[in-house]
Amino acid sequence: MLESINLAHLPAFLLILVRVTSFFVTLPLFSYRTVPTQHKVAFSFFLAAIMYFTIPIPALVINAEYFLLLLKEAAVGIGVGLLAYIILGAIQIAGGFIDFQMGFAIANVIDPQTGAQSPLIGQYMYIITLLFILVIDGHHLIIDGVFYSYNFIALDQFLPLKEEGWINFVIHAFNEMFVIAFLMAIPVVGCLFLVDIALGIVARTVPQLNVFVVGLPLKIFVALSVLVIAMSFYIMLIQHLFETMLETMRGFMEILGG
Repeated sequence: MLESINLAHLPAFLLILVRVTSFFVTLPLFSYRTVPTQHKVAFSFFLAAIMYFTIPIPALVINAEYFLLLLKEAAVGIGVGLLAYIILGAIQIAGGFIDFQMGFAIANVIDPQTGAQSPLIGQYMYIITLLFILVIDGHHLIIDGVFYSYNFIALDQFLPLKEEGWINFVIHAFNEMFVIAFLMAIPVVGCLFLVDIALGIVARTVPQLNVFVVGLPLKIFVALSVLVIAMSFYIMLIQHLFETMLETMRGFMEILGG
């Protein structure tokens, strides 16, 4: 194996390493703080070494154009991984909608994966989403997406930045993310809206009753009950969300590849 390594292909190997490493900077599951940086770098080097012997390697020379190719590889990895991370962020948005209606919006928790503040219900649903992805071997599918990115964007190919198709694609992906977040939040938010209407009627008919004292625990009880009942519906939406994430990664790479 060592004898088959050509030093003339070292620039191409560096391009592969930059793209794979950039993927793992923003890609879901692999970019979290709970994964040590040394493991990310070693895993990126291992995958780059495998891809070196499995994809066509062009003859490259280190010049000004080569450094532009390095920037292109970093942009491809970070851009595709960030888009996949944004699509998966629909879980957090749906949890924020639910927490706002439940009265939990003031109480956020620190997400150990990202280090950012996250809503309570959003963090709960996000953990379920990560477990679902691991159960169905979704992390393997994500690595396959990294590997097959070279079928769409070659090492020595520049990005068609003059075309506006990728901008429209990103806008459509954002729209799809908010639609999925709305579908995930609407069962609980709709029930809590009906609870608010009922509490308003009670407040007008029974002025002696303090609806603020009764309303908060009632809304928490109703929201948690609806979450338990609608959990199968949420699993279906999580599956659709993961499929949308993979399709978005593939479509974005096709557009970048021209």
